[in-house]
This record gives sequence, C-alpha cells and structure tokens, in this order.
Amino acid sequence: MCGIAGLFDLRGRRDFARDLAVRINDIQFHRGPDEGAVHLEPGVALCHRRLSIIDIATGQQPLFNEDGSVAVVFNGEIYNYLDLVPELQALGHVFRTRSDTEVIVHAWEAWGEACVARFRGMFAFAIHDRNRQTLFLARDRMGVKPLFYAELDDGSLLFGSELKALTAHPGFRRDIDPLAVEEYFALGYVAEPRSIYRGAHKLLPAHTMTFRRGHAVFQQRSYWDVRFTLDNPIAAEGRVAPPPRRVGTPASDVGSPAWRVSFGWRRFQCGSRGNGGHVQRGGTYLCDRIRGPIVQRVAVCAGCGYPLSH
Repeated sequence: MCGIAGLFDLRGRRDFARDLAVRINDIQFHRGPDEGAVHLEPGVALCHRRLSIIDIATGQQPLFNEDGSVAVVFNGEIYNYLDLVPELQALGHVFRTRSDTEVIVHAWEAWGEACVARFRGMFAFAIHDRNRQTLFLARDRMGVKPLFYAELDDGSLLFGSELKALTAHPGFRRDIDPLAVEEYFALGYVAEPRSIYRGAHKLLPAHTMTFRRGHAVFQQRSYWDVRFTLDNPIAAEGRVAPPPRRVGTPASDVGSPAWRVSFGWRRFQCGSRGNGGHVQRGGTYLCDRIRGPIVQRVAVCAGCGYPLSH
C-alpha cells in the first residue's frame, strides 16, 4: 500500500506552496512509512508516500521519463510489467530502474490514455505530462485501489488516495452530501462516484480522467466493463478452468504461465498459514504447483506467527 496525492492548476501555471504539499503528503504517512517525496513545478504538485516492495533501491517516486517531462505517482502493483518492458524497449524507451512504476511512464509515452488497457494489476495512479499540459488519473478494473478528487474554487484540482488528503487543503469545502448520507444508511457505504463530501468524488473502477489545462470539461471514461448479456458468449479460448473441487485434486491450470500472469505471481513468496489442517495443506498445495527459484515456501503457526518450516 502506498499513498498518492497532488494538485494541478486547471487555469494556469501558478506555484503551489511546498508546505501545503508536504502537509497533504504527510497526512497519508500510514500508507507509506518507508519513504516520502514531493515534486513541485509550475502548475503541479505531486506527492507520494511509499511502502517499498518492488525495486526497493531505485523505485522512488515521483518517477520520471528520460527527459523529465512525464512524471507519475502510483499506488499498487502492475502484475505483468515484466512482459511490457521488452515491448517498450523495442520502441526505444530506456529503463533506469527495475520498478513496475517505470513501465507506467513509458506506456503513457507509447500508447497514451490507452495504456491502462495493457496493465494487469491493482492500481491508482496520476501522470503529469508537461508537454501536453495534462494530468491523467486512472484506477484499476475492480477498484481495489482508491482515488478521490475535487475541483477547488481557485481552479485547482486536488486528488489523493484518501479523503483526509483532500481535507488537509484549506480550500476544500467540507459540505456534507445529503444523498451520500442517505446511501450510507441504506447501503452501509457511499457508492461511487459520490463521497460523504459534496465537493469530493471517487474515480470509478476501470475509469480514467484526463484534465487539460485551459479546458473546462472533464469526464470519467470507462476502459473496461463486464457485459452481462445473452449476446456476450465466452469463446472457448477465453474460458478459465474451474479451481480444484477439493484439496489435492489435480488442476492443470494452476501454476501455468497464464495463471501466473493473471495472478501476478511472477515474483512471489508463497506461504501457508494454519494449524496443519485443510487451510495449511491447501496453501502448501498451491505453493507446490508453482515451482522454481521464485517461490519461497513457509508454513506459519497461526497462534504464534513463527515459521514452522522452510
């Protein structure tokens, strides 16, 4: 889990105060206790709190392209990034890190807004393109990673992983949305795109938004959906084999290359947690199906949390 936030001037290229950007970033410290950074340039502020997982040494954010004109702040993981690297390298892009974050930057340069269709994973990210005077927001297909945004009275766009990042800005209005309150009592949550505040919105799952400086119209755009209709047959090659009916039942699809990419277990530490019963044996079974040096098999005692075997 990481935390992203930022400001984008929709009208001009004013300078944002560093202390304001730091305050917005630090309020999400719990999302990324390992590192934090703020990038400022005329018309934009990008903030990131990092929980280091992939490429700990060189994966700091915001992360830039070769000439520094494109920057990204990113929360999540791109499972198939190793497959996209050679494709982007063939197009002439140079990678300086081994981070999945850098794939997003170069994918934006290569494919623009359509880059999200190439990603498999859970993500919320913001890309600033200085040459296009554009801020691009995107959220994963299932909406695993959150992303809130608000347009302020001074013409600034404010975004963050959590609502508290928005409320840290003194220009954000905290007017309660009565329809959101009604939804909360009826459903137990506030459905997208609303939030509890009238002026803050959630980016919908499988949607993107493009903000261009000087343009007044902004729309959420869907890049993926599931059609539950009778005219939407599933081709044989698109079907997914069912999981094993019980522990120990052979499942030829588990551990296959397609299965690894779908679940993003290219780099994976497999663990089974339990007391020696079905849960632990089930986890161990899956571990055994994924062979190779990338797998570390560890059984953990449910009561004490200490490794039982390696």
